Amino acid sequence: MGFRSKNHRLPIVAGGVILLIFIPCWLLFFRQRPVDFNTQVKPILNKKCIVCHGGVKRLGDFSLLFRTDALSRVKSGKMAIIPGDPDHSELMRRITMSDPEDRMPYKQAPLSKEEVGVLRDWIRQGAKWGDHWAYVPVKEVQVPATGGNWAVNDIDKFIADKLDPVGLKPSAEASKATLLRRVSLDLTGLPPLAALSDAFLGDKSAGAYGRLVDGLLASPHYGERWAALWLDLARYADTKGYERDDSRNIWRYRDWLIDAFNSDKPYDRQLTEQLAGDLLPHPTDAQLIATAFQRNTMTNDEGGTDNEEFRTSAILDRVNTTWQALMGTTFSCVQCHSHPYDPFRHDEYYQFMAFFNDTRDEDTYADYPLLRQLSVKDSLNVVSLSDWVRKVGAPGQAGEVDWFLRTWQPSINGLRADGFVNASLNDTKWLIFRNHGVARLGSVSLEGSDELIYRYQGYVKGGRLAIHLDRPDGPVLGAFGHGTTPKGWEIAVLDYPAQRGKHDLYLTYENPNLKGPDASGLQFDWFHFTRRLPGAGQPAYAEMKKLYDTLMRVEAPATPIMMDNPAGMHRPTQVFEKGNWLVKGKVVEPATPRSLNPFPVSAPRNRLGLAMWITSRQNPLTARTMVNRLWEQLFGTGLVETLEDLGTQGAEPTHRELLDHLSWKFMTEYGWSVKRLLKEMVMSATYRQDSKVTPGMLDKDPANRYYARAPRVRLSAEQVRDQALAVAGVLSPRIGGPSVMPWQPKGIWLSPWNGQDWSKSNGDDQYRRALYTYWKRTAPYPSMISFDAQAREVCTARRIRTNTPLQALTLLNDSVYLDASRHLAYEMEKEGGAPGRTEGVAGVGRAGTEVQAAIRKGYSAVLYHDIGDGSLAALQHLYDVSLNRFRQNAKKTSEIVGMDETHNNPGTAAMIVVANAILNLDEVITRN
Repeated sequence: MGFRSKNHRLPIVAGGVILLIFIPCWLLFFRQRPVDFNTQVKPILNKKCIVCHGGVKRLGDFSLLFRTDALSRVKSGKMAIIPGDPDHSELMRRITMSDPEDRMPYKQAPLSKEEVGVLRDWIRQGAKWGDHWAYVPVKEVQVPATGGNWAVNDIDKFIADKLDPVGLKPSAEASKATLLRRVSLDLTGLPPLAALSDAFLGDKSAGAYGRLVDGLLASPHYGERWAALWLDLARYADTKGYERDDSRNIWRYRDWLIDAFNSDKPYDRQLTEQLAGDLLPHPTDAQLIATAFQRNTMTNDEGGTDNEEFRTSAILDRVNTTWQALMGTTFSCVQCHSHPYDPFRHDEYYQFMAFFNDTRDEDTYADYPLLRQLSVKDSLNVVSLSDWVRKVGAPGQAGEVDWFLRTWQPSINGLRADGFVNASLNDTKWLIFRNHGVARLGSVSLEGSDELIYRYQGYVKGGRLAIHLDRPDGPVLGAFGHGTTPKGWEIAVLDYPAQRGKHDLYLTYENPNLKGPDASGLQFDWFHFTRRLPGAGQPAYAEMKKLYDTLMRVEAPATPIMMDNPAGMHRPTQVFEKGNWLVKGKVVEPATPRSLNPFPVSAPRNRLGLAMWITSRQNPLTARTMVNRLWEQLFGTGLVETLEDLGTQGAEPTHRELLDHLSWKFMTEYGWSVKRLLKEMVMSATYRQDSKVTPGMLDKDPANRYYARAPRVRLSAEQVRDQALAVAGVLSPRIGGPSVMPWQPKGIWLSPWNGQDWSKSNGDDQYRRALYTYWKRTAPYPSMISFDAQAREVCTARRIRTNTPLQALTLLNDSVYLDASRHLAYEMEKEGGAPGRTEGVAGVGRAGTEVQAAIRKGYSAVLYHDIGDGSLAALQHLYDVSLNRFRQNAKKTSEIVGMDETHNNPGTAAMIVVANAILNLDEVITRN
């Protein structure tokens, strides 16, 4: 019995053992892999669903933008997604229905079996949401142990880690001549200077390249090159835009940028000063000028426009620019609705806008507020006066005096007036009165004030203006008579008894000398309600009062800056219903999107606090955006190709771990140093590769996304021009200063309202670097536009490179390039012999030898390596054909030489044609 019992147990025990072995193996083999929301689910939702169920549309009260929305009940009362239960989730039922009227996506192709399977598995696994990689704070990344002897630094290890799996190998290092030109153009935007070139090419030691890089980073032209990049982001222009597009004096901001890059001002500090330099303690002039970054917005000077509309437009532009330029994210669509694809809600746009909405600028003609560029003497006098005010017992007022003398702020602009009777806004910009005129300045804070400083123009003498409290016939705060102001705008002062609180001020004007109902007698620019200079009775009071009156009236150039309203002029921010600025909704306070890093606890809720939030190491976008932008400048394409959009609809990063590694180092190890980051990139073996392409590379990686070779990139518009001037020996080395007007054809500018025209600069100014060229938004410099420069009406995060016949025609025919060709030809002839002695037949006797020597000289001067036999023969042939034609046509000779008697001969004319052809070579306008 017992024996039989044992025998019966044997199969059971054996089967149990088999099951114990098989079941774990079965589970291990068939276990469902977790579905990744970001890489598997989100692409399906964005492509097939979110157009109708996202931030713009919420058909059926169903949205897939946020998890809380997706897991809510829909209009029918059903649950679209029940985590863990796909069979009872309405979403699964609707995407698998056979009836096209009910199946989702509506009236579109059904989801594939694979897509349905992904969504089913995702819901079964709990419908877990995920954060897009670019919205997760940057963390330290482990560096791959790859790259072997090829790798010079960490960059190469990340690159090698992706090369091996696709069967690619890195290219050999480029020649010294190629590296010399490449890194010089990349870091300074210019070909290398002769001294630097000779030193590098003659240095055979191992550290020669590193010393070359250090020399280029130390060059004062480095700052010019990187400032040129930033001008597109800052939508910098020398004009205000819109219909009149009048001049704007803002070039000092460009100089600030050059200095910031040259001094390697930490990037976080750069951003802080550009966003909120005016809010720093005791801001310097340079820190105030930095805020012009957000004063490059357009101003509409056209008569009849609504100033509040265009003030609002400028604020919206600042919001969009901050996201596009500094955080590489599209945010503008959130003005009208929640973001269609990214986790930003409609209200959050206006909470962010509130950081910018309380600034003093109001679409004024003068671009107030301005930093007045006082002379050194006047600036020192302002400091002395402020110190005196502090010493006589008014330390708080000392700051007010200093600020007003530097900025004329805070003032109430005349365009804020309303309630007009026989008064109006002249050209919608200035308050102007006719006889028996009345106008109102609403809700003016007079707390503690006893003095009015105002800027005005008097047209007809004999007038009297009175200021009434609270109603047109109310108590008179003060009154004054006026004469005419033949010199234009003048500043005057009116004292009155000390006041308290806020009041509506009614301005009434009488002038019996005005003839006719439409005659105007008095116009106001701004009003500054303040306190009288303290210290009356002090020994130096009369002297200081005279100095104060003099300094406030000093005529000085000025730069638009940012400045917040004082408490008494606070402007609340409201949500625009459906993005319409005329339909105001609820009031909101300054805040940042909840989906990103939290706002710093100790930060003020103003632009300075915003700068702290943007430059926080927890901000996931700031460092990534800058690293990606610098990479694109050096390698032609960003690690994320869409520089303007790191969001879910942007391109996938080719090397996400490398991007995060460099971003982490940028913030931590490098202390936000742009120079250190650039040096890391250009020192890498990846950067130093040859750009030659093999058939195998083209098959496996036609777009060079794996960086098995160096890219070939067309030079920027600025670099094409600067290189031509540099190799011709005429480029002006002067750095900074006002914009210039080099040659351009007549008729480009059309400014009938004021008769402005392009006035060509002379001397060295016509040979300044391209970033100094006067930039008019409605008529940007034509030859640079041909090479993809931007009009800069809005922020441009990425220039899309084009290749058109117009570019070749520009290089061949534009007078700037023809002039550069002349000077290059003169230098070439010096190598071949005395001017004009190259005239002859190529390859025959002395003249032919001189022609060859001249061509070799010109070619190597531009490209830093010897010309090949085939290219030499082609250029010799071009010279011979041109020479024969010029011998037969003295007029054409004079035209191409420019009527210069010294060089007016067929031989020089033919050499100019050759020089022009060299400057037009694809190899010359390409950085390889």
